[in-house]
Amino acid sequence: MTTTGQATTHDNRDHPANTALILFAHGARDPEWAAPIRRIRALLGQRDADLRVELAFFEFMSPTLADCVARLIADGSRRIVVLPLFIASGGHLKRDIPALLADLRQRHPQTEFELAAPVGEADAVIQAMAEHAYGLLDRPA
Repeated sequence: MTTTGQATTHDNRDHPANTALILFAHGARDPEWAAPIRRIRALLGQRDADLRVELAFFEFMSPTLADCVARLIADGSRRIVVLPLFIASGGHLKRDIPALLADLRQRHPQTEFELAAPVGEADAVIQAMAEHAYGLLDRPA
């Protein structure tokens, strides 16, 4: 909240309606490759109809991260969380994506960008993958 003389204004940057989530994936030449990512987006939409969730891709598919960000900002998003749907931090996450975000921060200084850790490094995801792998062996729990 900012107070100037008698007028009081609220900074709505942290308001949930101004926050968007970008599911950011590598991309592939085969359009069917993105089906699981679309399912994740749909599940998030079912959980919270007011949540703004978009998909963006590093290469081969559209929209790009920059195009997605531009659309979200035009629609009023002031905080954008980028969730890399990558298994681990490789070259893209160590070099390329931070450079993309640095450029976006420079072009859109009024917008807060947050880069989350890759989804594959989350404990819950690691546990789920291990459970799935173990389940393939037909062994007792």
